[in-house]
Amino acid sequence: SLVWGAAPGMVFGRNRDRSLYPLDLTWVFGYNSSLAVHSLMDGEDWVFLYVSSHTVVIHDILRNKQFHLQGHTNVISCLCVSENKRWIATADRGPDALIMVWDSYSGVLVRTIFESHSEDGVCAIDISQDAKYLVTISAAAVQEVCVWRWTLPTENAICSIELKPEFGHQDYVIFNPQNPHEFLSNSKTQMIFYLWVRRDMACCVSVWLLSPQTFKCLVGQFNQSVFHFNNTQALTCTSAGKLVVWDMDNPRTLPEDLPPKPHGITATKVVPMQEESLTVLKVLDSCIIIGDVKGQVKFYDGQLRLLTIYSHDEVGPIQSISFSKILRDPPSALPGSNSSWSDSSNSGFFTLNRNFILSTSDATTFHVATDNTNFERIMQEAKKAVNAIACHPQEPFVAVGSHCGLLKVCEYKQTQYIASRIFTEAGIQCLSYDPEGCFLAAGFTDGSVYILDAISLQSSCEAFQFSQSPVTHISFSHDSKYLATADENYSVIVYKRVLQNGSRCWEHLAGLDSHYKPIRGILFGVHPGSNEPRLLSLGEDRQLVEYDLTSSIKDHLVVTHRDRLEQAAVPLCLTWYPQLSTESFFLTANNCYKMKLYNTMTKVCRKTLLGPTYGSPLEKIQILPRTSSADPQQHYLVFITKDKVGLQMLPVDGNPHKSSAFICHPDGASDFAISHDGRYVFTAGGKERTLMKWKVNLDALDAAAFLGGEDLIPFYRLLDGGREGKFFRELEDYFYYVQLCRQGIDTLEKRQVSTHIPLEEIPSVMRAIGFYPSEEEIEEMINEVKFSKYADTGEEVTKINLGDFIKLYTNHRPALGLSMKTIQRAFQVLGYDNKKGDRVIDRGDFLSLLQRRGEQMTEDELAECLTTLLCRRPREEGSELDTCDPTGAAALTEEEIPAEITPEIFVADILGLPIAE
Repeated sequence: SLVWGAAPGMVFGRNRDRSLYPLDLTWVFGYNSSLAVHSLMDGEDWVFLYVSSHTVVIHDILRNKQFHLQGHTNVISCLCVSENKRWIATADRGPDALIMVWDSYSGVLVRTIFESHSEDGVCAIDISQDAKYLVTISAAAVQEVCVWRWTLPTENAICSIELKPEFGHQDYVIFNPQNPHEFLSNSKTQMIFYLWVRRDMACCVSVWLLSPQTFKCLVGQFNQSVFHFNNTQALTCTSAGKLVVWDMDNPRTLPEDLPPKPHGITATKVVPMQEESLTVLKVLDSCIIIGDVKGQVKFYDGQLRLLTIYSHDEVGPIQSISFSKILRDPPSALPGSNSSWSDSSNSGFFTLNRNFILSTSDATTFHVATDNTNFERIMQEAKKAVNAIACHPQEPFVAVGSHCGLLKVCEYKQTQYIASRIFTEAGIQCLSYDPEGCFLAAGFTDGSVYILDAISLQSSCEAFQFSQSPVTHISFSHDSKYLATADENYSVIVYKRVLQNGSRCWEHLAGLDSHYKPIRGILFGVHPGSNEPRLLSLGEDRQLVEYDLTSSIKDHLVVTHRDRLEQAAVPLCLTWYPQLSTESFFLTANNCYKMKLYNTMTKVCRKTLLGPTYGSPLEKIQILPRTSSADPQQHYLVFITKDKVGLQMLPVDGNPHKSSAFICHPDGASDFAISHDGRYVFTAGGKERTLMKWKVNLDALDAAAFLGGEDLIPFYRLLDGGREGKFFRELEDYFYYVQLCRQGIDTLEKRQVSTHIPLEEIPSVMRAIGFYPSEEEIEEMINEVKFSKYADTGEEVTKINLGDFIKLYTNHRPALGLSMKTIQRAFQVLGYDNKKGDRVIDRGDFLSLLQRRGEQMTEDELAECLTTLLCRRPREEGSELDTCDPTGAAALTEEEIPAEITPEIFVADILGLPIAE
């Protein structure tokens, strides 16, 4: 097997078939600086291990290679590495949390523990010195501590204990290197010692509460703890620069039975080490190592006597220290201050024959060569949210901006940074290159806009400050003459490139508060029949606003059209649709998992289609640029949802097999960009502070679509029971029943059986099979079919066959079915809390709302509807079905509808629908 024959470094020689997936993760920028960075190899190879979002990255720094360990669906919350650097254990927090054990030599996942902690996942983990056991602490309010023998194929912990809430939230755990049956954990205020034996599945604990009374001095908060190498003491470093020493009286042997108390544990003394906070505490061989907020690493002997100090001015608060396992030949001289990179000082006669790496809380990593105290920065990443990303239109460059003000440009084929700039005034919120690749525009969190040289990142003009809130969107026109921005105050602001004193410069043109809810996108295009720019903005207020840039003058932005795109759904994004027919469209996606095609001139909805359904609606969409080898008739769409990135084949038709998506940022994807040649997609992780590079493989998506079936096969599978199910047979019956009704139920003439029904019968059949569209939705459905061939033939369609009806039904019906939560949300808005605390709507208000709001019903229509819904007289045998008299609707309403209507009464008693448990 790969694991059995693996050796260090073999993971980078492993051939991975990257053609299996439409999107393949090839590189990760940034990492989680709150977790440790581990050294796997040193010397000729610098191989480090760190966590980026839900991915573990094995990074060969010198060869500029990465290998990714993928399997978690949530952000990884903790990790540990075995003493021999071979086994990696990771865990996450969130739904369906996992514990995974990996072989770092081969990159193979060797063990997955499911349902380890049912609530909230894991917050701390460690692996024993012999690499046989794992200890985990859950992240729940009531924490559970479990010990696992991960080398055995069992899903159950071999030992577990539930911690009392008064013990505090334990967030750090470590095994005793000399006894795997002993470990300790600490919270910010309390320390717990554990001793377990497998035979009884039992575990004893001893708890110490941190208080000034206990130690007679101010101690600060606990950060990390370790077992002393003398095996009779433990140490804890604190935020007040002190070290707490714990003595253990009992001998360090495994007892046959657990004693009444694990040990005679006593906090014997508090040693003041320095004034600044101590952040990291480790034991190596016969040394105690401490890292602090000043970036210093201090080495002490067993009696806490200082041996040496490693420090550098550019090192921030230390988050982790990891030593290589390779031993160097002892240097002929002590680590001194002869290096220009170090200002370290030394005391005593001490030599260290291991290099180590430091990671800091400000997302910087250093490699420290202990023979000459050389500090080499190997990574410096964003320390705040990464929301801004843009790809150069002609070169293999990607620009990334973060809320810490760091702007970087990377050459993504060689994955090397080529330029950077730090803005200290505000954070970067959005980026955009102009189509010519000369300028890079940046929108900031303070509302300012910078227009930079695309290569040097130097400002091309003075910064603009016309927004009073963070700039959320920024875009150039196709001819680079206009720049438009949108901000959190729902304003659209336009800048224009003008000729001034013989040179071109940028100036503010005009701005407008175009929307009353957040703006979801701004889109430049080209007017048909001319080369003039066209600007649109789309907001959560369902308004699509089009601007007349040619007629706009200084401080006056002209609006040509305002169109309401949706009736109830909220549009979330838009883009221009490729010219696949004689008619031109733009494409939108809404929060109900629907994609809609609108005519670019009339803004009329021409088609509604089921979009990708991957847990959350589409947040942003872009058309994938065609590669030189791609089929010129085939187009693709790239999208992101809340946490996934995906591809969609065009034309969109509702076929679920024509899309594919992958988890990219579990805590939320903030933006994405596509390389100019369409070969790579880049996603930004927002507060995860990561950027991911995905290679596009269109053949894999084409194969998946082909395997999903052709023609109506994918749509049959969207029906309950499929092609052979009861639902399909009922739909066929309704289809032919409509034909009987059209020809007359009692006619004696010869029946004309057809495969089509008239368009005006679509609403009746839709309602008969359980889909209840609004009048506007009915009009859109009928028009969609009626004008489906008009642009090509000039003729209207008057009838529909069963296959097209199934496509129409699967595309228009609610993507997730009828939801009780939707009804409850409506009652939250329209109702009030009664004396029992239930959310209700008054009967009079209910009837009034139906007649005065939304698609208003007349009194006669309401009476007929309620009479039909509420009149349920059983039919007597041999008699015709009774009908209800609409004139008795008022009396029926008083009798059947209570004065206060709850969501359950409305659904079950008025509509007569079942309520899902």
